[in-house]
Amino acid sequence: MTSTTPESRRQFSSSATIQNTKQLFSQSRQSEGDSPAPRGQNDLTVAKEGPEAKPWAHFAGGGIGGMTAAVLTSPLDVLKTRLQSDFYQAYLRARHAQQPPLPSNALLALPRSAWNHTAETFQIMYSIQAHEGFRALFRGLGANLVGVVPARSINFFVYGNMKRILNEKYNPQQQENVWSVHLAAAVIAGIATGTATNPIWLVKTRLQLDKSEASNDPLRGRQYRNSWDCIKKTVRGEGVTALWKGLSASYLGVAESTLQWVLYERMKLSLARREARRQADPSHKYTYFDSAEEWAGKFVAASGAKFFAAAVTYPHEVVRTRLRQAPVVTDGAGKPRVKYTGLLQCFKLVWKEERIAGLYGGLTPHLLRVVPSAGIMFLTYETVLRLAGTTS
Repeated sequence: MTSTTPESRRQFSSSATIQNTKQLFSQSRQSEGDSPAPRGQNDLTVAKEGPEAKPWAHFAGGGIGGMTAAVLTSPLDVLKTRLQSDFYQAYLRARHAQQPPLPSNALLALPRSAWNHTAETFQIMYSIQAHEGFRALFRGLGANLVGVVPARSINFFVYGNMKRILNEKYNPQQQENVWSVHLAAAVIAGIATGTATNPIWLVKTRLQLDKSEASNDPLRGRQYRNSWDCIKKTVRGEGVTALWKGLSASYLGVAESTLQWVLYERMKLSLARREARRQADPSHKYTYFDSAEEWAGKFVAASGAKFFAAAVTYPHEVVRTRLRQAPVVTDGAGKPRVKYTGLLQCFKLVWKEERIAGLYGGLTPHLLRVVPSAGIMFLTYETVLRLAGTTS
């Protein structure tokens, strides 16, 4: 087996963006010399020739990255889903009524509230493990993996290839890192992914919420035996279209994935320019530390982009969970009816009954899960692309 040296990895790690940024520094030096650069020469450009496009690599990288992240963060996903449900929100309200918070001034109110929320989050996780067993922390993982692998494969495949196609069609000058191309590619990828995988997420959500205490009739026990049983009962009782409940909220969630992709691309461009400056410096010696810093930078970029996007757009996650949960309540005439009937109605009702706490229920475990999950997933994706001999 041929051994690799830091110098060889340096050559291999030079992506098209880094090469183009390096060219910018050379052009800048030339433009300061004898004659001014022609019009457009100093524009941000990418090289005409880059690594060979391999559409399948985006599909494989997204699927492998999503699977790895889903397995490692499954307990927090279960916890997040339960905290988003109305059952657990009612439990927390009853607990707060029995143990009212201690009086404090405005300066200490916010950090104390944040600490109490974090403590409650981990207490509920411990309660799940203590009362339902360790396997309960991975309940719905099968359906989750069945959803995550195709969802991430579709999302990364559509995004990566749409970005290339849109660049070729609408960016003939090959300008560097055009944000509008990333925006359009991310929107298309989000819509395609949400439509194709919504039934899987609906099953996963109902399995995670399926426990004896969450039912109006505790003697009935668990409602679903497995994923297939959940699909059959949903179609039989609510119709085939019920498998796409929450799809409107999923489309609303396209804003999150779009914002994440755009932020990630901009931060990755900054990392590429930093790397290009190093390579343009003849006195710099490439070391293992540079390689570690490159990968750590991508992990931080993906995690940071996800943190900001998730925090800004989180309420749609709660609404989507409520619509998929489809709780049944009794009206004034004693007849059962579905509590949440649509996207706007769900938003208004949650705000009316629970205010801001309901729209952000489960935010802590959600961020604890999706932030490292995004870092793991994007890092795995970039690794698969590099092993395949292409770039993102």
